[in-house]
Amino acid sequence: MLRRRGRIRQVRISPELDDRDLRRVLAEIRPSHQLHGLGADRTGAAWQPVADLLRATGHDWDRRTHRISVLARTLPPAVADRWATVRPDSPDAAVVQAQVLAGRAPEHGREAAARAEQLCIRAAEACPADPTPWVALLSLLRAMRVPVRHAKPVWNEIAVRDPWNRRAHHELLRYISPRECGSLVGMSGFARRVAETAPHGSPLALLPLAARTEHYGHRLRPGSPDALGAGTHWHGPGVAEEIDTALTRWFDTPAQPHAQAMADLNLLAFVLIRTQRLPEAARAFRRIGRHMTLYPWDLAQVQDPDHDPVGTFLYWSTRETGS
Repeated sequence: MLRRRGRIRQVRISPELDDRDLRRVLAEIRPSHQLHGLGADRTGAAWQPVADLLRATGHDWDRRTHRISVLARTLPPAVADRWATVRPDSPDAAVVQAQVLAGRAPEHGREAAARAEQLCIRAAEACPADPTPWVALLSLLRAMRVPVRHAKPVWNEIAVRDPWNRRAHHELLRYISPRECGSLVGMSGFARRVAETAPHGSPLALLPLAARTEHYGHRLRPGSPDALGAGTHWHGPGVAEEIDTALTRWFDTPAQPHAQAMADLNLLAFVLIRTQRLPEAARAFRRIGRHMTLYPWDLAQVQDPDHDPVGTFLYWSTRETGS
């Protein structure tokens, strides 16, 4: 037990990934600091750090989508509502309010989901160029298990505004996966088409690997008829080509790091370990450093509740990088 706690101190598992500015704001808006008076803390409105961060983010839709998604999990609904009430002309307040409610609505039933949908539409009207309200709505539809065909208009709105939005594509990938509302054929075909057409340097070059990992998780589920053969999953046709595409079209390009690069690097390292491409895995681990994501390292817990994803990550990271 002591050794396991020591391991956890050696990695950083956090939703903001390596975004230091977002980490600072998350620390400022912790509910325990400012819930009194609907979020008015000692130095000003509770939402002010969020407002400042989003203003600085500007029209970097990739980072804005990521930041708002993470912030919405921490900002209390009362604070988001108060911000939108006090600043009715603020598109940022409208988008954050919509994202906060969309993230919590599935726990509270259809009435809450309907209100969240209305807020997403209202936020989209307040900031017409921003894909974030539409990504929040896509996430809501997925969480409510709405048939995928009803999400097509929402997807079209995202594509018009930010056709290669990383978070939106991963949201849709899981939506159409066999674990949720779709099929293996549909999910895999979508991932391949996107990877083939995405710009050079786009993290969407990894989407087929994300689909393959999602399928692997599906095979591991309790009672799955494919569970016994899951060990051969990483040696099937097409795997090597998908890895090569991810390496040449994303990992080895000089593109500017995107907001969720650490999540993609963890996915890539996981696949490279599973396929025994260890020299390339070492390169991925060097970029990751301490920034571990639980997924996909925790997939084995489906079959083995005692599986230690942190220990697995550290074993391979230390073995391949020597540190």
